Amino acid sequence: MASSSSLSPPKVPKELYFINREKVLNSLRQHLTETSRPLHGFVLLQGGEEQTRYCTDHLELFRQESYFAYLFGVREPGFYGAIVSSFCFFVIAAKYVYIYCLVGENKAIILLSGDYNEKYMVNMVYYTDEIVGVLQGHYKEPGKPLLFLLHGLNTDSNNFSKPAQFEGMEKFETELNTLHPILSECRVFKSDHELALIQFANDISSEAHVEERFKAIELDNPMQTQSVYISRVLPSFLSACAVLHYGHAAAPNDRTFEDGDMALLDMGAEYQFYGSDITCSFPVNGKFTSDQSLIYNAVLKAHNAVINAMKPGVCWVDMHKLAEKIILESLKKGGVMVGNVDEMMAARLGAVFMPHGLGHFLGIDTHDPGGYPKILHCCCPLDIALLLYFDVVVITVEPGCYFIDALLVPAMENESTSKFFNHEVIGRFKDFGGVRIESDVLVTANGSKNMTSVPREISDIEAIMAGAPWPSNKTAPSNS
Repeated sequence: MASSSSLSPPKVPKELYFINREKVLNSLRQHLTETSRPLHGFVLLQGGEEQTRYCTDHLELFRQESYFAYLFGVREPGFYGAIVSSFCFFVIAAKYVYIYCLVGENKAIILLSGDYNEKYMVNMVYYTDEIVGVLQGHYKEPGKPLLFLLHGLNTDSNNFSKPAQFEGMEKFETELNTLHPILSECRVFKSDHELALIQFANDISSEAHVEERFKAIELDNPMQTQSVYISRVLPSFLSACAVLHYGHAAAPNDRTFEDGDMALLDMGAEYQFYGSDITCSFPVNGKFTSDQSLIYNAVLKAHNAVINAMKPGVCWVDMHKLAEKIILESLKKGGVMVGNVDEMMAARLGAVFMPHGLGHFLGIDTHDPGGYPKILHCCCPLDIALLLYFDVVVITVEPGCYFIDALLVPAMENESTSKFFNHEVIGRFKDFGGVRIESDVLVTANGSKNMTSVPREISDIEAIMAGAPWPSNKTAPSNS
């Protein structure tokens, strides 16, 4: 199998970020109108800064702040960006300020120095120490100019976004509550340009996953596997290449693969800020045992059923419950569980085997914002709880089945749930680890489209690991 990709990256149209800015601008105008507030003020964001490694002069790899990347597409550090709620767009750099105005037929008004004008669809250039004067000069209302700043909670990290700051901010009124929910909601709905980038990230990630599968038998541990993947693509998140789950600073992927292990590779590439998130599980020796087949097929059946059921108007909570129920049914059929599956669901035993949400939004961030419930405790835990929209939403579908003592032992010892477990059979899976299967799925007007293309059926996986080519004649499950 070739070690280099045959895929050609798509061009990134400058209109992508123009469309994103216009979407936010329209949503802000609508919100201000509906809340009887005046249509004036500026949206102001501060881009990311270069960081050094602790006290050294070693520069860490820079990646733009995601909200700023979404609106402006600026790859360099040290920028500010502003949108005027009436007519104009600005992009403000560390050394210059770039301004774009929506006037007439959106044609350029003034063209000053620098190639950023063409690169980011901007027209006017200023120094950053002119920020105060530039913003004040474009504010036509009495009183201090109003700045809508980005400030809100990321519910995955529990960190807050950083509001823009610059010298002279005391000359402006600031508003911290409006922008974040509007901008987060806009990021949920993808344009055709965004979908093309996400699809390419999926294509290159799928190709790299197949290469990993091909090389897995030759590699000794997850760290080597992770290195092979990183050598092929720019990862969109800290990859999980492990016998069960994540490697991180406190628990690196340094365990040696052993014959009979199930490997779990949760990895995805990023292209022009937009990412992918794909998980594959497979036996490191290339052949599934009967127990591995049982658990793998249980998860695959849930994965395929959810994708086939996805369509506009479907509630994501119902999809989560569907995945849990199918996995429990498969475990019962395989003799791992006994009793009534509906009673198991009522006792929340699905969460014992799948202690995470079914999926999350995907876009510029691996866990893209939007759709997070403030109060929802019916499932454990959910990333999103909403009715699915169509043609524009990308969601990961990632059911899993794991054998985790910290969850299994209490459930097996509980007098109300112990009866559902076949204790003798469960013992066979003590060191099994787990299986997760994750694909990136676009909700369409008629159903869904699986954007991920990797071998999923056991026969295909074993064939690939034995050296067969991919793709085969089979296609990934979809309902489009």
